[in-house]
Amino acid sequence: MRVKRWMLAACVCTWLAAGCSNPRAVPAAPAQDAGGVAALGRNACEGRERLSLEQLEACIQRTTLWRRLSVFQQIADEHPGPDGHGNRDTGTPGYKASVAYVAGLVRRAGYHVRVQKYTYTAMEVDGTPVLRTPERTYLFGRDWFVARGSGGGMVSASVVQAKGSGCSPGDFAGFPPGDAALIERGDCAADAQVAGAREAGAAAVILYGQTGEDEPRLTAPPGMPVISLASTGAAAAIARAAQIDLDVRMRQKSGTDYNLIADSPFGDPNDIVVVDAHLDAIYGAGMLDNASGSTTILEIALDLAKTPTLNRLRYIWFGGEELGLLGSHYYTQHLSPMDLHRIVFDVDADVTATPNYDVLIADARRAFDVKRFPPNVVPDSKLGNALFADFFHTAGIVYRAATFGNDGTDSNAFSLAGVPNTGILTQQDCCKRPWEKRLWGGFLGNYEGDVPSFNGGCVDKPRRWCDNLSNNDAFVLEFISKAVGYVTFNLANHPFQAR
Repeated sequence: MRVKRWMLAACVCTWLAAGCSNPRAVPAAPAQDAGGVAALGRNACEGRERLSLEQLEACIQRTTLWRRLSVFQQIADEHPGPDGHGNRDTGTPGYKASVAYVAGLVRRAGYHVRVQKYTYTAMEVDGTPVLRTPERTYLFGRDWFVARGSGGGMVSASVVQAKGSGCSPGDFAGFPPGDAALIERGDCAADAQVAGAREAGAAAVILYGQTGEDEPRLTAPPGMPVISLASTGAAAAIARAAQIDLDVRMRQKSGTDYNLIADSPFGDPNDIVVVDAHLDAIYGAGMLDNASGSTTILEIALDLAKTPTLNRLRYIWFGGEELGLLGSHYYTQHLSPMDLHRIVFDVDADVTATPNYDVLIADARRAFDVKRFPPNVVPDSKLGNALFADFFHTAGIVYRAATFGNDGTDSNAFSLAGVPNTGILTQQDCCKRPWEKRLWGGFLGNYEGDVPSFNGGCVDKPRRWCDNLSNNDAFVLEFISKAVGYVTFNLANHPFQAR
């Protein structure tokens, strides 16, 4: 038996039926007493032994989640960047303070904690890039941006619009090698669009469209300049001009980063279930992306700290995700073959509190690089996907598989290493479409930030500095965290077959 999840379903359905935009307006469901949790008091969950699944779900409450989330805002505010805004980005004091905060809590709860230190390298823009057509020169930082992880180069080329969405190889049929590909952002990852253009022989990629990503993030080196335009008007003008001169120079930067790893003392050490979230931010405080996911798994870890399980639980807060999944790639690539073999499953929580939300399951089979996954990954990942689906189906909550699979999430690194995985995310940036509004209610346009609007949100907007505590929704954080708790508990007690 589960906690009375119909209460949660009723709240979600009420909001959807009303067509409201703000889940905070939904009245809170009454607190449920599962085996004396309410009588013992909320903090008793953290130290209570042998929680059942029902009790775990009852323990995950928005008031405590919000309190934990608020600490990350405080950490950011206490560690401003050079611009004066709160900062938890990779390589900053705010990130190190975030690691220390989480490490202190899980160590006191009884976990075996280690901080994995590594040196990272990433590419950054060198100088001021140039983009011009025969008609005009476009202003960098206003009219256009360079993708995170872009390659460099000087390109003088004709501009050719990709067919369709640019998400499948057929969209580049007949593409003239050496030209620049103009691609509207679609449902797939930018990596997928860039890979298709590269295989067709493009000399550069120009992305455009209302996604809110001024600087799309690439996790695979493109080997050429990849830029994005700030408006569809600029895309139309460049398409008419049909010719560009582009000069993008990149330089390598390096620094020290940290992954935080916490192992439960319980469970079989030969069958390890990893539960992960990235702890780093981009462009400031990073409260939705991804202090929300970090809070979700922190709450579950503390609540289950004294609960024996069949399999060992390992919680990991990764660094460097926003720079290209650096922390998770380092972790998976530096495991010995035996240690990698011991990991039976990974669960990723990446953005869990979006105000104008979707409910999306990160399904490995839809990833752009699925052909690079070992053959066990897609079929074995169905277990975790089915557990998320079971939770949402029972609660009456609409869900869908993310069209982009697990692209851009740390679970993709586990896929490449041969570890089955699943994940959850509630969307960010822009733009919610009519079919999404029919499923989840809310407004067309931004998933977060200014809702309703189409200005791109907060998360991936440089110099906007608004991914703060107010960019999260406590109601969404609670029911998504309960879902992650449900999946974690079941995988922790699943009898995995000998491998």
